[in-house]
Amino acid sequence: MFDPKIYSDRRGRLKELLSDGLVLLLGNNDVPMNYTDNTYHFRQDSSFLYYFGLDFQGLAGIIDIDKGDEILFGNDVEIEDIIWMGPQVSLKENAAKVGCTQTAPYRELFAHISKAISLGRKIHFLPPYRGENKLLLQELLGIHPSKQKEYSSLELVKAVIAMRSVKDAGEVAEIKKACAIGYDMHVTAMKMAMPGTWEQKIAGTLEGIASSQGSASAYPIILSQHGETLHNHSHAEILREGKLMVVDAGAESLMHYASDFTRTAPVGGKFTTQQREIYDIVLAANNHATSLSKAGTTYLSIHLAAAEVIASGLKELGIMKGDVKDAVKNGAHALFFPHGLGHMMGLDVHDMEDLGQIYVGYDDEIRPVDQFGTAYLRLGKKLESGNVITNEPGIYFIPALIDKWKAENINTDFINFEKLQAYRDFGGIRLEDDLLITATGSEILGERVPITPEEIEATVGKK
Repeated sequence: MFDPKIYSDRRGRLKELLSDGLVLLLGNNDVPMNYTDNTYHFRQDSSFLYYFGLDFQGLAGIIDIDKGDEILFGNDVEIEDIIWMGPQVSLKENAAKVGCTQTAPYRELFAHISKAISLGRKIHFLPPYRGENKLLLQELLGIHPSKQKEYSSLELVKAVIAMRSVKDAGEVAEIKKACAIGYDMHVTAMKMAMPGTWEQKIAGTLEGIASSQGSASAYPIILSQHGETLHNHSHAEILREGKLMVVDAGAESLMHYASDFTRTAPVGGKFTTQQREIYDIVLAANNHATSLSKAGTTYLSIHLAAAEVIASGLKELGIMKGDVKDAVKNGAHALFFPHGLGHMMGLDVHDMEDLGQIYVGYDDEIRPVDQFGTAYLRLGKKLESGNVITNEPGIYFIPALIDKWKAENINTDFINFEKLQAYRDFGGIRLEDDLLITATGSEILGERVPITPEEIEATVGKK
């Protein structure tokens, strides 16, 4: 937990950014796995953590813009709770940890909101994403769950995004802790990438590292020798010599800040000539994107620059043809790079996307591009100093997509479909780092996970 003043300053800043009314921030509650008392791992709402900092269930906060009040609603434990949980800190003591002096029993939240409604006051709330909070909002505000996103406060959404997008020194330190855990996860995966190893054994080992050093994995681990499937969560296969293992995995620090790395390693520890050629192109795109990333530059332009590196490299191998800039302009690169270059990262691995990715990644100046591939770019707007983002170019050979484009004569001026026959079983390669944006450039957060072909070959199978 940060210093109490950090949380009180955040709430004060939020009041300055909003016009009037009151802000309602709901914490999360336990979610049953298969019966009430057997729950999934608890995860607090990220915006509630940002402003009120308390990492347990049964809480809600109100920030009154007009009166200046900041009230934490929750309940003190009873003897039955102590039997199972042990002695607990009081609500007032917990509130003091985050610089909040006003507390009230949870039941009083209903009367407080009801009074505000009766006075015609504006109530700002964020779009809910959990079923139990949707039902609670329906009870508090009388808004059906199907309408709550529509009635949520865009003014609040934009204020929260403006604040959470720029990380302070304490937040960066937490992300670096998550990066250190992620480093261990990926190096361990490389060491285990030997023929005959069950993918699930590696994935389970990585989850154990995340849980033993931090809070948990920041998201479901992607680990597969079928890297052509971008989000492949199946870990069912046995690793085979000559295949590439893609691992997309990150951790959460104990304060729930995320890391998000991807590495691709040859099973057995030696790239084939074909694999090395494609790998070098992806690495060049990754490094080029890092070199371009700085405050004031649009991430859309960096995405397109990385796409040109990919198209140029594939042209040298005879897989693509024609003018590189025209190829990217026509979206031909997306046959091999069908996703965006990266996204915001922080308290969420895809930071704040519960608030609306269109507001997180774009603005009135930079709008999404309606073209296959680039349309999946989650972050396009100008970067700011203090942003933390991912940089994750890739090249994938997806047989179904290749067949579709060939049958429909898509981008035939830029793609040598005959040459692609030799790559149908290739799989995919993705390389991802986490970047802190500065006024003059960017910093790769944490010790860089082995990424050159030589580093990876030296790590695979190492005891």
